[in-house]
Order: sequence, then C-alpha cells, then structure tokens
Amino acid sequence: MRNEKLFLKSLNRISAEEFKAADKLPIVIVLDNIRSMNNVGSVFRTSDAFRIEKILLCGITPTPPHREIHKTALGATETVSWQHKPSTLEAIEELKASGYKVFSIEQTKNSIMLDEFSLEGIDKIAIVMGNEVDGVDQEVINNSFGVIEIPQYGTKHSLNVSIATGIIIWDIFSKIKRNF
Repeated sequence: MRNEKLFLKSLNRISAEEFKAADKLPIVIVLDNIRSMNNVGSVFRTSDAFRIEKILLCGITPTPPHREIHKTALGATETVSWQHKPSTLEAIEELKASGYKVFSIEQTKNSIMLDEFSLEGIDKIAIVMGNEVDGVDQEVINNSFGVIEIPQYGTKHSLNVSIATGIIIWDIFSKIKRNF
C-alpha cells in the first residue's frame, strides 16, 4: 500500500457555508492582548481546522480584515466566528455568565499540567491565551476557573502563542472526541 499524497480536491472539505452551519466544538479562544497579526491569523486557521465555536480578540489584539492576518489565516477569518472586546476581563466575565469554565494558559504555582487536565463536569470551555511577552494578565488569571500549563522539558520557558493554542485545541479536541 502506497501513501499517496492527497490534493485539495480529494480532501472533501466542507464549504464556508457548510462550516458556518455545522456543529462547533464548545471551545472559545480568548486572545489577551496578542501583538502579532501572524499569531492571530494562525489561531484563526487552527480554529477553523477544529471547528472552534468562536475567537474573542481582546484589548490590543488586531482584528480582521487585515492583509497580515489573512496571510496566515488563509480565509479562516471568513469561517470562524469572532468578536473584539476592549477588555479581556470583561470578555471572561461575559463567558462565565454564559456558563463557560474559563481557563488561562500560563505557568503558575498551582497550574494543572495539560496531560493531567480533565474535562469532567465541563460542558463549555474558554481558553485564555496571553500576550507574547507578558503572558496572561494576572487579574485575568485571578478571575479564571483554573490555570492549565503545557509541560515543557527543554531549556526555553515558553512556546509561541499560536503553537501553544494549537497544542491546547488538539488536546481538548482529543478529550472531547473520546467522550462521544
């Protein structure tokens, strides 16, 4: 058996209209003052791949339409629902009021390692991803249900925010998929 590469036409991807009508993974991604338009575009593209419910672009996080976001999003800004919120704290308070469990992705004293994180008792989840330099704002952490940390074993103390978002989405997707 040969592993023959598949091309776009043979992947049978759904259309943008079908995507918008399809069921979504009950995850909201909250971008807390992200500076890089490329990172924002990458988060859109990953969110499209896993049918994430929505992205909240908070504070100084750039919003579509913009050429630099589109360069990495490759059209995902047209499929994934998004909103801009002036304040991350305001955004997470609204999410909590709507029944979401909000988790910040950060390194803290009492964080839960991602490989030990369970979705038991969680129907809707919001994930806060922090600024490229400062991470998630401490006040946002204080108002989160909990903090999840991605285990790392190298010499660097952090990951690029778009890479970290992809890891988190994949892990939650895998855990939700197991429960269906």
